Amino acid sequence: MIDTLLVANRGEIACRVMRTAKALGLTTVAVHSGIDRDARHVREADIAVDLGGAKPADSYLLIDKLIDAARASGAQAIHPGYGFLSENAAFARAIEAAGLIFLGPPATAIDAMGSKSAAKALMEAAGVPLVPGYHGEAQDLETFRVAAAKIGYPVLLKAAAGGGGKGMKVVENEAGLAEALESAQREAQSSFGDARMLVEKYVLKPRHVEIQVFADRHGHCLYLNERDCSIQRRHQKVVEEAPAPGLSAEQRRAMGEAAVKAAQAIGYVGAGTVEFLLDERGEFFFMEMNTRLQVEHPVTEAITGLDLVAWQIRVARGEPLPLTQDQVPLHGHAIEVRLYAEDPENDFLPATGTLHLYREAAAGPGRRVDSGVAEGDSVSPFYDPMLGKLIAWGENREEARQRLLAMLGETRVGGVRTNLAFLRRVLAHPAFATAELDTGFIARHHAALLPAPAELSEAFWQVAARAFLASEAQRRRDDDPESPWSAQHGWRAGLPAETSLTLVCRDQRRRVRVASEEDLGGAARRIDAERRGDVLYLDWQGELLAVTHFDPIAAAEASHTQQGGLSAPMNGSIVRVLVEAGQAVEAGTALVVLEAMKMEHSIRAPRAGVVKALYCREGEMVGEGSVLVELEADA
Repeated sequence: MIDTLLVANRGEIACRVMRTAKALGLTTVAVHSGIDRDARHVREADIAVDLGGAKPADSYLLIDKLIDAARASGAQAIHPGYGFLSENAAFARAIEAAGLIFLGPPATAIDAMGSKSAAKALMEAAGVPLVPGYHGEAQDLETFRVAAAKIGYPVLLKAAAGGGGKGMKVVENEAGLAEALESAQREAQSSFGDARMLVEKYVLKPRHVEIQVFADRHGHCLYLNERDCSIQRRHQKVVEEAPAPGLSAEQRRAMGEAAVKAAQAIGYVGAGTVEFLLDERGEFFFMEMNTRLQVEHPVTEAITGLDLVAWQIRVARGEPLPLTQDQVPLHGHAIEVRLYAEDPENDFLPATGTLHLYREAAAGPGRRVDSGVAEGDSVSPFYDPMLGKLIAWGENREEARQRLLAMLGETRVGGVRTNLAFLRRVLAHPAFATAELDTGFIARHHAALLPAPAELSEAFWQVAARAFLASEAQRRRDDDPESPWSAQHGWRAGLPAETSLTLVCRDQRRRVRVASEEDLGGAARRIDAERRGDVLYLDWQGELLAVTHFDPIAAAEASHTQQGGLSAPMNGSIVRVLVEAGQAVEAGTALVVLEAMKMEHSIRAPRAGVVKALYCREGEMVGEGSVLVELEADA
C-alpha cells in the first residue's frame, strides 16, 4: 500500500511529482537542504524534512538521511525524480532493504544500464543496432588510438558512467586524441567518480530521437511513441518535441520495438527512455538507456493524454499497465523548452541570483508550465539551473510552435540571466519552423540565435524613458494617490513640456529627453514593462532588458574601489566629514556627505578598511572626480 510518498529531489520535478500524488490522494513529503528550506517544493509539500547542508553531497545525495526521512514521515515509497540518486543502484537497494518501495526500476536494471560500455554489450547481444565503437575495459591511449583509426574520424569520446554532456569530446583527427582523452577523463572522474571512457563513430548531422518505454511487474512492456531532442547546447537538451517530425509509422514501430527489446533484456520495470541516434539515411543506433523519468516526459503526456507519474505509482503498487500497445494514443504535436538560469552569451554558463521578477505564462488548453520557483526565490550555485519548462500542444506542429512562442512572450524573469530570449529565437527561426533538425542546429545557426549585443537605438531609449517615468509616477501614486505631484503630465508654470533623465541598460548609458504626450498629439504606444524596486524590466524586440536610473554616487564608488579612492560624483560642497584618518570602518559606513543639486549624497565605504587619508574638509567646494577619501583595505 502507498498512501504517503517522499520525493527525493527538489525543484520542478519535485513539484510535478507531488501534483500527481496529491491528485491521487497521497500525502506528499519533501526533503530539502539547509538553503532550500523556503523553496517552492517545500512550500507545496504536506510534510517537509530538513536534510541539512547545502551541497548535494551534504544533503540530497545522502542515502541514509533520505531513508531516515522516509521512516520519520511515515512514507511507504520514494520517488527519485531525475538527477541526484535517480539512477543509483545502491539507493534502490537501500530503499528495498529498508522495506520501502522505490518508484523506479529494479537495482539490477540500473546496474545493467549504469555503465555505457556494459549497456552496449547487452544491447548488441539483444540485437539492438549500435553505433560502431569501442566499449572495452582497456583505457590506455594506444587502445583508443587503434580503435579510433578502425572506426574512422571524427569520433566521440564519452564517459562510460556519465550523462548530461559531461566527459564528452568530439575528436576530429588523431592529433587531437591524446589531449581530448585526458580532458574527458578528468571531467568524468570529477563528475561521476569514474574516469572510464568509450569511443564511438561521430555520426554526422544526427538527430537525437528517444523512445519512452513503460513496463509493469506482470511481464508487459510497451512504448509510448517517441520524442525528438535534437536541439542541444553543450550536449544537453534544451528543446524537445513529440512526435519526432518526419518519422514514418514504420520507423516509429522499428525504433519502438527495439526499445522494448532493450528494456526486456534487462528485466525493466517502470518508466524508462531508450535513446537513439537517427542519421540522414533513416538508420538508427542505440546510444543509452535512462532508467528514470525524463525531463521531457510532458510532451509524451501531451500527445497521449496519459499521466506518467500516475503510471509509476500504479506500477509500484503492483497494478498492470492499463493499455496494450495498439491502444497507445498519438494526438497532435507537443513542444517543450527548458528555461534555465544561464548566460547564453557566455557559453550558456549557469547564472545565480534572486528572482526579483518571475511571471509564468498563463496555463490553459494546450498550455502547461512545470516549474519549481516563484518570485523572490534565490537561484543558488549548488543545483541544476533549470527554473522550469514550458510545454505547448497543438493539433499540428505549427500550432504548437506558435502557442509556445506566445507563452515565451508572456514569461518574465528578472534579476537573473536566463535563456528566455534565446529560446524565442530558436522557435522563431525558419529552420526550426520547417523542422530542419539535428544536433548541430545551434552551432549552424549561431549568428542568428546568439547575436552580438548591439548598440541600443534611440527608439529604445525613448520607450525606456517613458516607461521609467510612468513607473516612477505609479510609485508616487501608490505612496500618496491624492498628491498633485503624483501626476506625470499636466500644466507646468514656466517649465518646458519635456523631462530628461539618464538611464543605464546593458552597460550603456544615455541621457534622454522625453516630450510630453500632449506635444506628441496624444500618441502613445503600448509599453510592456514591469518595475521591481529600482529596476524596470522592459520587453524590447523579444528580449527582457533591465533599465535603471544612473546613480553617479554608485558609479563613482565602483570606479574607485580597486584603487581605494572615493571621489566626488559631481560638483558640490562638502557638508560633513564623518571620519578621520586612521579610523577603521565597516562596509557601508558613511564617510563624507556631499551636497549637490540641492540634495545630500553620502559617500560610503564600499568595503571594510581603514581611512588612509582625507582630501576634503567641511564647507569646501569640490569638482566632479576629485578624490575625497583614500581607503586602505583591512589587513
